[in-house]
Amino acid sequence: MNVVAVVMAGGAGTRLTVLSEKRAKPSVPFAGKYRIIDFTLSNCVNSNIFNIAVLTQYRPHSLNEHIGIGKPWDLDRASGGVRLLQPYQVGGGTQIWYRGTADAVLQNYDYVRELRADRVVVLGGDHIYKMDYAKMLRFHDDNRADLTVAVMEVPLEETHRFGIMSVDDESRITAFHEKPKDRDKGTLASMGIYIFNADMLESRLLAGSEQFPDLDFGKHVIPNMIDENNVFAYRFDGYWVDVGTIDSYWATSMELLDPGSPLNLYDRSWPLLTRSQERPPVKLGPQAKVHNSLMCNGCVVRGQVERSVLSPGVYVSPGAVVRDSVVMNDTWIGPGAVLDKVVVDKEVVVGSGALVGFGSDHDTVNKLDPDKLFTGITVIGKGAHIPANVRVGRNVLINAAREEEDFAPFGDHVASGETV
Repeated sequence: MNVVAVVMAGGAGTRLTVLSEKRAKPSVPFAGKYRIIDFTLSNCVNSNIFNIAVLTQYRPHSLNEHIGIGKPWDLDRASGGVRLLQPYQVGGGTQIWYRGTADAVLQNYDYVRELRADRVVVLGGDHIYKMDYAKMLRFHDDNRADLTVAVMEVPLEETHRFGIMSVDDESRITAFHEKPKDRDKGTLASMGIYIFNADMLESRLLAGSEQFPDLDFGKHVIPNMIDENNVFAYRFDGYWVDVGTIDSYWATSMELLDPGSPLNLYDRSWPLLTRSQERPPVKLGPQAKVHNSLMCNGCVVRGQVERSVLSPGVYVSPGAVVRDSVVMNDTWIGPGAVLDKVVVDKEVVVGSGALVGFGSDHDTVNKLDPDKLFTGITVIGKGAHIPANVRVGRNVLINAAREEEDFAPFGDHVASGETV
């Protein structure tokens, strides 16, 4: 059986605000040394799937640079391996962007034909989970399915965010409800993981494209197949999280630090692979205090780190405190500075004595993005410079590359809910 994986990695991920402003959501750093897409790519190779197409669209440079020819995942192969595919011009026409998830696969279906695939595994590139796709493939073949959809139970109050399935006693899908407003459709949610028989997928994509220019798996392909084909639900009871919001990104990062975290990064039987830079070991100075934190190679800590995640190359000066925060690569935190419940992008400079995440008014939502920053988390964009001795409140958004003079209108205090 010849299996091809198609990874959808083109989303803008706007709910992550400045974290996805300059990069695609799947390439956002996570768990210190990884990128979000590393979990899907590692799942593929651990499941012995080595023919992988990554469909990119929004700001693909960061993904292209990270994945390259796929060597860290053993995907730099003479035949097969990984291929990054982007929208392209058809004939002499204008640029054709992907108009739906299924349309993106259709535009690149030559890749599937070229490899003469029997099965096509369609995956998202922006979720945190570990899953053996080989087990799902066996389930698919045992049931002689045309399409198998991975599903999991979700809380009733979250069903409006997912495609909800109804199934019979044999796990055959009898109905599909795309993001239902009513809560009477059940709690069995699609994970956005599909296995198609390749010939069936091609025929469905070609037929659907004539009717729906914005051809989408959830809206068009799956509902139309339920009445006419063998469509089954594969139940997954493991750990799976969509870190598509600042709140879920921060909470999932903090969950890694719990002793009983369901996401085991240290499982040698299921290694998580990534592209890593060679850096020196972590160094703790004589005044350093570190508690319940995750720190990566190249970090130098001379201050205090509590319940935080530090990516490679972070420097914490003497007297500085990092608490309940996620700090990305090569950020410098000055003497006496305090970070409290902050997500910091790469190459940020936090001036001496600055207090970021200051105050107890966690409920003061961000004025410009009230639906994105509302749980007390302050976010700092890549390359920003935070002035010395400034106080920055809760739910503050500091955009990328902000210089110290950009803080002048706020004086020495950026109030909670403001944007710089």
